Amino acid sequence: MPRLLNATFFTSAHEDRDLPKHSGIEIAFAGRSNAGKSSAINALTNRNRLAFVSKTPGRTQLINFFQLSSDNFLVDLPGYGYAKVPEHIRQHWQNLLSNYLQTRDSLKGLILIMDIRHPLKPLDIQMLDWFSPTGKVIHILLTKADKLSKLQANITLQKVTFFIKEFYPQCSVQLFSSITNTGIDDATTIINEWLQTN
Repeated sequence: MPRLLNATFFTSAHEDRDLPKHSGIEIAFAGRSNAGKSSAINALTNRNRLAFVSKTPGRTQLINFFQLSSDNFLVDLPGYGYAKVPEHIRQHWQNLLSNYLQTRDSLKGLILIMDIRHPLKPLDIQMLDWFSPTGKVIHILLTKADKLSKLQANITLQKVTFFIKEFYPQCSVQLFSSITNTGIDDATTIINEWLQTN
């Protein structure tokens, strides 16, 4: 059975001190609010409500840990780009996110979620710039691929691929849709490879 199907909620962290201590690997999921991050996690784990899906941006306000077998974790980070959030909360999230991404030793790689209709927005680039100096791997899921024609989706994929090859060479990218299950097998394979290399 694929490891991702074993995912269960473990804990939530609101501060750095709340982050769990363990000897395993973490794979983090990040993305703009409403880009389809929670839907992607649910699709990859074959669970309807493992990660909370909301039409209201900014509902994921904590770092949520989902435990896999062998003490490994999927980590759901707060969505960024939220508009209707008080400034002090936004600043707290930003500090928590940057500290986690830049200093967490158990973090193996980042799954970066982008809505295929709006990829590579300034905050997406900021996320790449935050994480890239760690030298750890990044894989982009261009979600909601079902919203575009096959031709347009592939054109967008090609444009994003060219961009990241030039500026973020440790990054890879693929099409993804939680509605049509596009790309689930490919993304699962990559995550499992990350989990197997320590």
